[in-house]
Amino acid sequence: MPDLLKITGDKTKLVIETVDGPVEIVRQQNDMQLITGVLQSMVPVPGVIPVGELEVLAALADPEFLVVDMREPEWRLKATIPGSVSIPFSEVTQRLEELGCTRDAKGWVCTVAKKVVAFCNGPACPQSPTAFHAMVRDGFPPERIYYYRGGMQDWLVLGLTTTSVPAR
Repeated sequence: MPDLLKITGDKTKLVIETVDGPVEIVRQQNDMQLITGVLQSMVPVPGVIPVGELEVLAALADPEFLVVDMREPEWRLKATIPGSVSIPFSEVTQRLEELGCTRDAKGWVCTVAKKVVAFCNGPACPQSPTAFHAMVRDGFPPERIYYYRGGMQDWLVLGLTTTSVPAR
């Protein structure tokens, strides 16, 4: 049997009741997963808007949006969404000016920030949700954050075009 992965927290199994009796839900390691983290919520921060591939494609063509690859740079060398920019999750709060924020004496002012479509490695990747928490804490409006939870894992599985680009 393949290795069991965590579903959430420390849980590798959940039992649900069905009309046919209890069923154990597990998450097994397979070749389609980029990473083995825990599953992430569709809305990791209240106000953040979940999006799918069609919305990502529309955002790539819309100057009001910035599509941001929040993964560490070495992942971007393997493959990324064409037209996305690299702002690793660990650097985003130091680089909010790239998202349209400005600094004043009290901190970041993000009232005219870009709409940001952000992604990482997929439904089990915590990098984007970690960045969202930090961004909102530092003043970025959550309603201007669009979360592509499927990330690179779903993009690749769907056979969408990728590019290999070093981080800037």
